[in-house]
Amino acid sequence: MTTDHDRIAGYADALLVLARAEGNLDEVEDELFRFSRALEGSDSLRSTLTDPGIPAAKRQSIVEDLLGGRASNTTTSLISFVVGSGRSRDLPAIIALLVERAASEKSKVVAEVRSAIALTDDQQSRLTAALSQATGKSVAVKVIVDPSILGGVVAQVGDTVIDGSVVHRLAQLKTLL
Repeated sequence: MTTDHDRIAGYADALLVLARAEGNLDEVEDELFRFSRALEGSDSLRSTLTDPGIPAAKRQSIVEDLLGGRASNTTTSLISFVVGSGRSRDLPAIIALLVERAASEKSKVVAEVRSAIALTDDQQSRLTAALSQATGKSVAVKVIVDPSILGGVVAQVGDTVIDGSVVHRLAQLKTLL
């Protein structure tokens, strides 16, 4: 009997193989990660893409309109394929597993980093080096822009959370006072 986890793993593996075959795995992995976070953060997008009352072709058209010019053709096609297959609800889990497996292939762990602003390439490089040193592991950084943290960053590598946000520091000061 095929479980939901097996189905999710099957999709993740298929998307990974296709992205690798297209020769742009790193770019696709990053775009898929960002789309997944946008999907999780938007109730209206999530409900639209998972609504069985909307024909699959219309849901795929929404994905293509949304991503057109903002993501590679490979990423758009992969997301459209999953949506057309009726697995939109599983998309965040599929993408999370794909990102984890892609990082594992490179002997890395994924660090999900929340920052109030987009990070420059130099900042990402320095952050990657610092997280690698702090965790003792080779790290692949995935940045999520989250203005609610006001400043600084919050990094999560597996179960380890490193909170250097302004919100966290203000809470610490409040506790001290």
